[in-house]
Amino acid sequence: MSRRVVVTGMGAITPIGNSVEEFWGGIKEKKIGFGPITKFDTENYKCKLAAEVKDFDAGKFMDPKAAKRMELFCQYAVAASKEAIEDSGLDLEKEDAFRMGVSVGSGVGSLQVMEREHAKLLEKGPGRVAPLLVPLMITNMAAGNVSIQFGLKGKNINVVTACATGTNSIGEAMRSIQYGEAEVMLAGGCEGSISPIGIAGFSALTALTSSNDPARCSIPFDKERSGFVMGEGAGVVVLEELEHAKARGAKIYAEVVGYGSTADAYHITSPAEDGSGAAKAMEYAIKDAGVAPEEIEYINAHGTSTHHNDLFETRAIRLLFKDHADQMKINSTKSMVGHLLGAAGAVEFIASVKEVQEGYLHATVGYQIPDEECDLDYCKDACNKNIRYALSNSLGFGGHNASILIKKWEES
Repeated sequence: MSRRVVVTGMGAITPIGNSVEEFWGGIKEKKIGFGPITKFDTENYKCKLAAEVKDFDAGKFMDPKAAKRMELFCQYAVAASKEAIEDSGLDLEKEDAFRMGVSVGSGVGSLQVMEREHAKLLEKGPGRVAPLLVPLMITNMAAGNVSIQFGLKGKNINVVTACATGTNSIGEAMRSIQYGEAEVMLAGGCEGSISPIGIAGFSALTALTSSNDPARCSIPFDKERSGFVMGEGAGVVVLEELEHAKARGAKIYAEVVGYGSTADAYHITSPAEDGSGAAKAMEYAIKDAGVAPEEIEYINAHGTSTHHNDLFETRAIRLLFKDHADQMKINSTKSMVGHLLGAAGAVEFIASVKEVQEGYLHATVGYQIPDEECDLDYCKDACNKNIRYALSNSLGFGGHNASILIKKWEES
């Protein structure tokens, strides 16, 4: 019997709030984080909207000198980790640092430092490139900086699976605890890539929305959806072995009971058209938990607001759950915060934990016009519903599929 894993702390930096309380409050208020891009001049860009983090001051979360040696994605990760640790009540001085690990991923790392230093290379030559270019740029520095800031000396990994990064990171952290590699893992994802090359690249791929209306730009499963809105931020949770959590009297938010991960082996950007890869990831997560598909009443969908994702994810849900799919509630947190890329699955995991805990399923905000091919209940309105399980899905470029199953905490 593998060890049980529970959630004892959560931290979030999002386009609708820079704490879990602010984020969850925004979710319940149906707040949307979309607006004109302020980070650079978008005059010559097709896409002019993003879901930016607002009023973020790295100095509130870490030493300002340390912050200067981090790019934005790392700052977000450290900030969310600080909140998660404080929320968990862990006394780091009393813990074995080598039994506390980090699994925090970023899908992209820093595009901004590449832009800055590439411009220097072209204008002034290789001798002017910053010495810290590489450690500022690479994706694993989020996990590295989190461990350095909090003295966590256990297993330290950076999962990079594009938009499935956050979910895979939490799933791999869960496995690390189950198999005895750690007692505590800080797990999640971060991203900060709203930059000229980031927006231009995703626009060239025709992945970003063509809408300039904040109320109709990120509308998952809606017939008028035209692409995703790029977001930024971080979500980090404290996962803990159950007996370790009980021994210190920790409050427990939820139990993580299942994890499944597959590949479509199909296309570099499009999910498999029949949804088979995503369906199998969900199936694996449910089997991992030892429950029947009919026990799952709710899915926090990847739901990006692109034509292909929403259609093929719907097919995946139908393929696995068959007629039971008609009784299920499906929603997309991206309808409020946009697509946080490597942070998406982690922030959506936090939303799912809160939904299970409070028996409240948030609306897919902006969903108005049903698509005949997307024929499930996508939570046009929020509802109070006592659910025992939440299944959270993430799908990434390259064909990565990840699903994680959260169970309402029950003393047993």
